Amino acid sequence: MVTLRDLNKCDRDAFVRVCGPLFEHSPWIAERTFDRRPFGSVDELDRALCRTLRGASRDEQVKLIAAHPDLVGRLAREGRLTRESTREQEAAGLAQLTADEVAAFERFNAQYRATFGFPFVICARENKKEAILAAFPVRLRNTREQEIEAALGEIAKIARLRLRDAVREG
Repeated sequence: MVTLRDLNKCDRDAFVRVCGPLFEHSPWIAERTFDRRPFGSVDELDRALCRTLRGASRDEQVKLIAAHPDLVGRLAREGRLTRESTREQEAAGLAQLTADEVAAFERFNAQYRATFGFPFVICARENKKEAILAAFPVRLRNTREQEIEAALGEIAKIARLRLRDAVREG
């Protein structure tokens, strides 16, 4: 964990090392936010990162969504998720599923990807497996545009929690 004071003083590479992993495989958000330093609080940094996300092109936003792994997907089963994603899926109880629950996730993931062209994104740390499974059919009723917005909102929640793990006030 780094202090905000130290983060405000570091060079671009160090800043990206800390803030790059906040957004799944998308260090460009941290790179574009770096020049807005210094930040007066961790909340201010969070808002700046989210402004960068929201100011990106729609194509960049969709690529960010697509960078997320399927919940309970092949990468999770093979142990190839990022450290952050592994922790988040475990916190939601997704590492201890029954065979029927795994099958349900696989069906929903496939249906969701076929419908929208990117993976289902939800802030796993704010949900448990039952809530996540219940969210699939609700969100599958959205339009693609509504679902892009829903996914970006969930990504902002994920990044905020990851930021709190990585940077402290002071």
